Amino acid sequence: MQTTFTEDQLKDPGIQRANEILRACVHCGFCTATCPTYQVLGDELDSPRGRIYLIKDMLENERVPDEKTVKHIDRCLSCLACMTTCPSGVHYMHLVDHARAYIEKNYKRPFSDRALRWVLARILPYPGRFRLALLGAKIGRPFAFLMPDARLKAMLKMAPKHIPPVSRNDDPQSFAPEGVKKMRVALMTGCAQRALNTDINDATIRLLKRLGCEVVIAKGAGCCGALTHHMGREDESHAAAAKNIRAWVSEMDGAGLDAIVINTSGCGTTVKDYGHMFRNDALAADAARVSSIAMDVSELLMKLDLPQGEDKKLTVGYHAACSLQHGQKVKTFPKDLLKRAGFKVAEPADSHLCCGSAGTYNLMQPEISAKLKERKVRTLEAVKPDIIAAGNIGCMVQIGSGTQVPVVHTVELLDWATGGPVPPALNGQARRDDGVPILR
Repeated sequence: MQTTFTEDQLKDPGIQRANEILRACVHCGFCTATCPTYQVLGDELDSPRGRIYLIKDMLENERVPDEKTVKHIDRCLSCLACMTTCPSGVHYMHLVDHARAYIEKNYKRPFSDRALRWVLARILPYPGRFRLALLGAKIGRPFAFLMPDARLKAMLKMAPKHIPPVSRNDDPQSFAPEGVKKMRVALMTGCAQRALNTDINDATIRLLKRLGCEVVIAKGAGCCGALTHHMGREDESHAAAAKNIRAWVSEMDGAGLDAIVINTSGCGTTVKDYGHMFRNDALAADAARVSSIAMDVSELLMKLDLPQGEDKKLTVGYHAACSLQHGQKVKTFPKDLLKRAGFKVAEPADSHLCCGSAGTYNLMQPEISAKLKERKVRTLEAVKPDIIAAGNIGCMVQIGSGTQVPVVHTVELLDWATGGPVPPALNGQARRDDGVPILR
C-alpha cells in the first residue's frame, strides 16, 4: 500500500511503525475470510482491510476522528485472526493499537461512552474493586431488564452466581517445588481472573510444583495493562506494565527466573509485546528481557515432564482462545498436553473464529458479541464434549454463560490428571469457602 506521510510525521515512532505496517498491505482481502465482525456484519469497513483504509486516511491527514471511523475501529475485536491469515505479514495488532491511542487523544466520545470506559478502566484491573462490583452486579442482575442501555445489561449479566473467596495463594510469596528443582518461574496472577475464578491460579501452582518448579508470586506485579491498552489509554496501560517489568526484573536480577508463566492468554499476548510497547522508553531493555522469557503456561509445560495419563474416557471440547492461537501462535501445545494426560480432544468447526469475549468487547459491543457467542457455543456443543476447556478466563466466562457443559481451564484438567483435585466445575460445586485449597 502506498503511503504519503511527511518527513515530519515519520519522526513520530508510532507513525513510523504505522507506515511500515500500512506499506506491507497489498489489499488482497484474505483477511476478510477470517474476520469475525465481517462474517457477522458483511460490511467492508468492518473487516481488517476496510479498517486499514480508515486508519491510513485518519493518520495521514492528521484529522480529528469522525464518528464513522471510531464506530468501525471500536467494532474490531483485536482477535488477530487476520494476522494468521495475512500472506504479507501485516502486523495489524500494532496498527489498530496505535489507531485506538490516536482516537483516545483526539476524539471526544459521547458522555455515556466516556463514563462506561472510565468505569471499566477503574474497576476491572483491580481485583478488590472488581470483586465488589461483581457483588453489586449480582444483587442488581434480577433488575437487568430495567436498564435502558444494552451495555449495562451485559455488565449485570456478567456477574457469576458464585463469587469465590480471595485466594491467599495470589499474595507475594514463593512455593517450593516437589522433588528435584528444575526451574524457578514467576506466575502472573492477573487481575480480573483473581476475582472471577481463583481455581485457575491454585491449579497452576499445584501443577508446576508437582513438575519441579519453584513458583514465585512477585511483589508489585499485577494487571498486565491489556485492558486499558486496547482502549487506547496508553498512560494507564504503560503504568501497569511498568510495575510488572520492575517486579519481574527484580526477581530476574535476584534469585533468577527461567520463565514468566502466564495462564491468561490475553495477558500473555500483551506481556510478550512489552518490548515493543516500551521500545522508546527508559525501560526498553528491561521490557525486552521480560518479553523474552514470558510464556503461556502450555509452552512451559511442554518443557517439563508431564506424565502420560491413562484414558480418562472423557471428551474435551477445546476452545482455542484468539490471543493464544493468533496473538501468540500457540496452537497445538494445549491439545497435545490434554491428549498426553489421557483426554480425548475434539475441536469445533471454525475454531479460528472468536467467541466474542475479547477483553471488554462483550461489555461494550454486546449485540455483536452475543452473535459470536451463540455460534461458538453451537459449534462446541456439536462435538458432544463432556467438558469444554480454554486457556483464557474471558473466553471461559463468555462460553460458560451460553452452555450447560462445564467449562474449565486447561491447567485444571492437567492438575487433576496428575494428582490434583477434581475441578469444581465438573461436579457442580463452587470453590469452597472454608479457606484456601491445600497445594498438593
